[in-house]
Amino acid sequence: MKPTNTAHPDHYHQVVDCQWGCPAHTDVPHYIRQIAQGDFTGAYLENRKSNVFPGILGRVCDRPCEPSCRRGRLDESPVAICRLKRVAADHSEDVRQHLPPKGESNGKRIACIGAGTASLTVANDLLPLGYDIVMFEQFDKPGGLMRTNIPAFRLPAEVLDDEIAMIVERGVDLRLNTKVESMQSLLDDGFDAIFVGTGAPRGKDVNLPGRHDSDRIHIGIDWLESVAFEHTESIGENVLIIGVGNTAMDCCRTSLRLGGKNVKVMARKPRAWFKASEWELEDAEEENVDIIINHAPKEFVVENGVLKGMLFDKLAYETDDQGRLSAPDVLEEVFIECDDVILAIGQDNAFPWIEKETGLELTEWETPVVNETTHSSSLDGVFFGGDAAFGPKNIIWAVEHGHRAAISIHKYCQGEDITDRPSRGVNLLSTKMGIHEWSYSNDFDDAPRRVMNHVELTQRFKDIKIEVELGFNAEQTAREVERCLNCDIQTVFAENLCIECDACMDICPTHCLTITHNGDEDDLRSRLRAPSLNKSQILYVSNALPQTGKVMVKDEDLCVHCGLCAERCPTGAWDMRKSRMSIPYASSEMSVKSASAE
Repeated sequence: MKPTNTAHPDHYHQVVDCQWGCPAHTDVPHYIRQIAQGDFTGAYLENRKSNVFPGILGRVCDRPCEPSCRRGRLDESPVAICRLKRVAADHSEDVRQHLPPKGESNGKRIACIGAGTASLTVANDLLPLGYDIVMFEQFDKPGGLMRTNIPAFRLPAEVLDDEIAMIVERGVDLRLNTKVESMQSLLDDGFDAIFVGTGAPRGKDVNLPGRHDSDRIHIGIDWLESVAFEHTESIGENVLIIGVGNTAMDCCRTSLRLGGKNVKVMARKPRAWFKASEWELEDAEEENVDIIINHAPKEFVVENGVLKGMLFDKLAYETDDQGRLSAPDVLEEVFIECDDVILAIGQDNAFPWIEKETGLELTEWETPVVNETTHSSSLDGVFFGGDAAFGPKNIIWAVEHGHRAAISIHKYCQGEDITDRPSRGVNLLSTKMGIHEWSYSNDFDDAPRRVMNHVELTQRFKDIKIEVELGFNAEQTAREVERCLNCDIQTVFAENLCIECDACMDICPTHCLTITHNGDEDDLRSRLRAPSLNKSQILYVSNALPQTGKVMVKDEDLCVHCGLCAERCPTGAWDMRKSRMSIPYASSEMSVKSASAE
């Protein structure tokens, strides 16, 4: 193999799996160490650089970082990254004094359609550059689907309001109760650019017998919206939820708080194919929601306008050698009684306000054609982000869309090529505090993942606004931060100092280091001291060592960043350095220009 080019940022980026797994690339290990040091405000600000909404995401993020966590490969339980994000948010001081104010107006007006995650992120990034942001919101409060589709018992309104206010109060012209009815009118209004962040506001329906014979059959996201704005305050005792995604989990748990006694979630497939996050399923089951697998909806049973229940086909599946499901066999027809049915089977984009005459290019599904990098559409100066761009994902993806779109809008308004994207970088900072001392805690802690405390079942149904999760206490926080393996503290190797004494290999607790002759990747992996099975994780390969011409190979998949190799090395060939990813934002572009001008 060729020697690893550690000067290229991607090498160290890929080693920090949690940061690479996060769509917004939040520096997870860094803010966890700040929490460990009691610097909650610093940890909050570190979060906010990339994810903008630490308090919100610390409660409801879909956590793509956690499956990537190296700790999960050691003891099957990743670090509670999302929970620790909430710790920073809950204990931080007011950070407003640290946020950049709106810059002097540059004369450019940007329209943001919808006051949800993506639009707010665009505003957050463009305000310091002097853009005048006009944000249109159809409801009387901002927040988009964060407010209308996430129940208050998961995301309290005060948390949502505060983090939105941190953006809006810096100079957004927020126009509430203002539904945009025409794209053409916006184009005619002289805006320098338009960003569409309207989400995926249309819930999917089913075309089954009896569907339109009763008013007790509800579309999930519409029903949650009605609950959020207190238009719906009750539901029948027997409730069926059709679908098993995260929206279905919110629907079933909300039903319990509005009077549901016997709430069932009906899943067409086995549990391994559920779309809901495992923790969402666990929370629902803790509240005694019954999740029934392998039942396909067949018919709504309505008598004299009264919903009596539903008919289902009970299914049986087989799996093939690749683990794929076969076409199911129908075992029997099953009737299940209910008073209400909530359909939570997915969401679609809806753009009835974009006239065909504008010339916006659409896909075969009537969604806009959007460039995945620049977020531009076929209309000059019109950009899309969040669920409005590529369909339903989650909040953290919408944040990253907002960051990328803001760069494009800034370049577009400055007459620059929006496809010329700024590159990421990496800096390596020393962590040495003494001969055998580092500026981070490098002892491996074998503590299991901390368990979140919840409000007692007897209390949580008394008020729909009671937040169920209580957050980590001081003891839980102190133990959980020590579970982080500090994957951003990199082992940096200097071949010219190595005397091949094998001291680093002898002390390595995971056998991730090997001195051997070079070869192609498959051959090299087969000759390492520990099996190298995870090909998705990179190998580090040094230049030829001065003594024998062999190479030092490190399996990044096994390294726990303990620093013992650097402590043991008699020549200082190993060092522990913090890798700091440089992530470009719209403001970065202005900084580069200012530096060039000077």
